[in-house]
Amino acid sequence: MSNIAGKAYAMNVITPMKWYWRPLNKLIFWLVTNTPLRKALTGLRTLSLIHYARWVIIKPNQFPHLDDSQPKEDLTYSYMLFFSNFNGSWDQYVDSFHTSIPGGLDLIWLKSVGYPKSSPLAPFHRYITYNQIWTNHYYNAYPMAASNDVKSAKKLKSELIDFKNKTADLSPEQFQEQYHELMFTLQHDLGEMKPSPIVSLAAEAVQQRQDHAEQTPTVGANIESALEPINE
Repeated sequence: MSNIAGKAYAMNVITPMKWYWRPLNKLIFWLVTNTPLRKALTGLRTLSLIHYARWVIIKPNQFPHLDDSQPKEDLTYSYMLFFSNFNGSWDQYVDSFHTSIPGGLDLIWLKSVGYPKSSPLAPFHRYITYNQIWTNHYYNAYPMAASNDVKSAKKLKSELIDFKNKTADLSPEQFQEQYHELMFTLQHDLGEMKPSPIVSLAAEAVQQRQDHAEQTPTVGANIESALEPINE
C-alpha cells in the first residue's frame, strides 16, 4: 500500500471551492494562525500521532505542467489541498480530527463544495474518502519510528550530551549514581523501534469482507433457491 511507509500513513485530500470564496478561506487561514482563533486548532496540535499537517489553496491556473505538450486544464474551481503524515489507521486519524477540532474543521473547510460538516461522523468519512487522492510514492526517513519515537530520540540525545558534560570529572561511584538517576528519568523515552501492526490494512480487509458479504447471497438464500424446483 503506497499510502503507508513503516508506521506512517500519508493522506492527501483535495476539495473544490468556488473561486470567489478563495479570499475568504485565505482570511480564515490567517486568522487561525495569527489571532485568538488559533485556539480552534489547539486540539490538533496536541495529537501526538500527527507528524505533519498542512492546508494549501490552489488557484485554477496553479497546477503544475510537466511538459509543454501536456494540455492545460480548463478549471472553474479553486482547490484546497490538505496533506498530512500520521501514525495509525485512516479511521483513527479522521476520528481524532473529528473529536479534537470539529469547529476547526468546519471553519477551514467552510466553503468547500459538498462539505457536510464534521458531525455527524459518517457523512464526514464519506466526504474525505471521496476526495482523497491516492499516494503513488511515499518516502519515510524513519519508517519504524512513530512521532513519539522521534520526540523521545531527540530528548534522549540532548540529555546524554548534557550528562556527558556534567559527569566528565566525577568518580566512578558518583558517575554510577548519576547514571542510574538519568536512566530513571529517561525510562519513558527508552524503547526499541520495531514494526507495528498496520491497522489500516486490517481495516481495509474488514471492509472488503463486508462488501463481499453484502454482494454474496447467504447460504439460506441459496438453499431456498435450490429447493424451489422441488417444492413445485
